[in-house]
Amino acid sequence: MKHSPANLACVALDLLAALVRKRLKRLQYRPDVLDGFLAGTGLAIDLPPPSP
Repeated sequence: MKHSPANLACVALDLLAALVRKRLKRLQYRPDVLDGFLAGTGLAIDLPPPSP
């Protein structure tokens, strides 16, 4: 996410939005990266109890 969006910011907003969507979609399939982001905050994450 951090390498190419800055170069697109002045070109067109719709291109920037498409790039962000694409990169976030890629992150969706990398739970280890998402877990790392959350762990880096230092916040406790309470999962909801499983439904019966």
